Amino acid sequence: MIAPLLLVACQSQTTGEEQSADADVTTEWSNIGFDAKEQRHSPLTQINESNVGELGIAWFKDLPDARGQEATPIVVDDKLYISTAWSKVFAYDAKTGKELWSYDPEVPGEKAVDACCDVVNRGVAISRGKLFFGTIDGRLIALDANTGARLWETQTTDNSKPYTITGAPRVVKNMVIIGNGGAEFGVRGYLSAYNVSDGAMKWRFYTVPNPEGKPDGAASDEIFEKAANKTWGEGEWKESGGGGTVWDSIVYDEDLDQLYFGVGNGNPWNHSLRSGGEGDNLFLSSVVAVNPDTGKYIWHYQETPAENWDYTATQHIIQAEMEIDGQMRKVLYHAPKNGFFFVIDRIDGTLISAEPFVDGINWADGYDLKTGRPIETAAARYNKTGEPFVSIPGALGAHNWHPMSYNPATGLVYIPAQQIPQGYENPTTELDKKRERLGFNVGIGWAIGQLPDDKDVYKAAIAATTGKLVAFDPKAGKVAWSADYPAAWNGGTMTTAGNLVFQGTSVGLFKAYAADSGKELLSLDMQSGIVSAPSTYMVDGEQYVAFLTSKGGAFPLVAGVAGGASRQVPNIPRLVVMKIGGETKFPELPEKTEVEWNPPEPTGTPEQIAEGKALYGRYCLVCHGDSAIGNGFTPDLRVSGVLPSAEAWASIVQGGQLKQHGMVGFSTQVSADQVEALRHYVIDRSNWTKANVAEVSAPVAR
Repeated sequence: MIAPLLLVACQSQTTGEEQSADADVTTEWSNIGFDAKEQRHSPLTQINESNVGELGIAWFKDLPDARGQEATPIVVDDKLYISTAWSKVFAYDAKTGKELWSYDPEVPGEKAVDACCDVVNRGVAISRGKLFFGTIDGRLIALDANTGARLWETQTTDNSKPYTITGAPRVVKNMVIIGNGGAEFGVRGYLSAYNVSDGAMKWRFYTVPNPEGKPDGAASDEIFEKAANKTWGEGEWKESGGGGTVWDSIVYDEDLDQLYFGVGNGNPWNHSLRSGGEGDNLFLSSVVAVNPDTGKYIWHYQETPAENWDYTATQHIIQAEMEIDGQMRKVLYHAPKNGFFFVIDRIDGTLISAEPFVDGINWADGYDLKTGRPIETAAARYNKTGEPFVSIPGALGAHNWHPMSYNPATGLVYIPAQQIPQGYENPTTELDKKRERLGFNVGIGWAIGQLPDDKDVYKAAIAATTGKLVAFDPKAGKVAWSADYPAAWNGGTMTTAGNLVFQGTSVGLFKAYAADSGKELLSLDMQSGIVSAPSTYMVDGEQYVAFLTSKGGAFPLVAGVAGGASRQVPNIPRLVVMKIGGETKFPELPEKTEVEWNPPEPTGTPEQIAEGKALYGRYCLVCHGDSAIGNGFTPDLRVSGVLPSAEAWASIVQGGQLKQHGMVGFSTQVSADQVEALRHYVIDRSNWTKANVAEVSAPVAR
């Protein structure tokens, strides 16, 4: 490690002017993960551990739509590009912040009901003067990067089904590579390649077999016929599509000319329902390698065989080189939802190591390195035991989509980790079993995920749901250092040769740490939660750090009171750009106003409230939170203005009066009596939470 550390020490003495003149130092951030290796590591050192405390705001831009802002800013030719909620795109002068152009693909508001985890977009790709991005309604669009003019668009999904695109595309050779989401609702996953010049599809790789048992005319046909079809039993997957969506991680290996992608969870989650409890169900929860020119299969490694808990493998994949037994090996680093950090040989997919990066994992005791399979605990297979199982981690994962980063000098990977337990059990009612066009179809009993009427349980849920920045040493297979956070769902990380790692937090702080030791060097209040990952770049000899602020995504949607300290943090969508000595100030936050909380008198019968609770868990919880407790970016139903009126309530819930804002009508799912039962349940929740846990569940101003 001596040589890399000396290199950092030497680089830290380099001026910005010298850096910009050095052809070996990249001053742009031209790829979503910095470069093809996707290490999210910049060689810039003007901002370093000795001066990072002097960072200030160079400029900022307020953005539309107070929903999740998850994109990493891209900088090419002194222009900064971002995508935002609702798949909008903006271009700015990277030095001054002057807006150059914007583009709104005008996604229909009602498409939000098909987005499991908010109407987010994680970024754009730039190549040869073109900008590429995906939309919530499944389009892949190419724009002129200089003017924002649309060049072409391709519909990549069947919009009659609940497909979405939230991830960033990648440009590989002359192709744009993109996947999609929707596994919670029931779709069949795939990855596709499109020609950069006109959007014509070149190949497609399906991740789940054809339910009709016939070839697709796709790049995946050969491997399914040869091996993967045999890993699926009889079950609901033939109706649902099976899941396996490729909703995020895609990375190209320039050295080996291989394309890697992570595959998502199954549908339904419950393996017994999905596949009769039989088979590993390839390629769910796998990292897959294919030929980028043809899409033909090369290898795979399945991290969670017979996936049963929504343990996706779609989390950020990093390419690296690692010394093992005196030889340098080409490897992939991966920290998926299931809590284990994987080192995988990227030549052939061999598992090298799998060690926990969080504490308390209880679904598996570890991995058998000979077979590559997890050593599962007996209780984890709730589908077979018939007993409820509270898993650590839960479906939101020990690490979700928030990007991690790798610093070659320290040898550490910086993971936005979290602790969010979740209960699983087999369906307990016909409502849980019923497959619908709207809402999650995951094959578990929803009642176990709803908190009981117990003050201590509410407080325990907050205490048990936390976040952590983990600096993991892949070579040693253990955590080198960590930093604790009071709430989950903290932002992605970025590291630099200035011995720094940056991360924003869900409670609104932008932080910098010494990459080697973990010493905190910076903590600035950004007025809003942060879920995105930062990037850094240099223009005219000055280094900048850029990121987005906002609250949003899956956790704030479902968390309810478990949002904890992040609940009351404002939700302000912004692009923030910082530099040493920056003096720009945010406007003062408006004076905080208390939300009027005067619930209607409860008039529902115990039977109505019980029915409403079951319906709420099945259809409403995933967008409006447990116990109808909102987190400040979708409506808190406990203080809805229409709650006192049965007619006004029904016009929205059943009639779809607010569909343009994403709240479609559930007229085909719920009857008039059931709509009224839902209203009585929310009234009950509003009264009970106000009377018993108001101090931790007070409604948040939007």
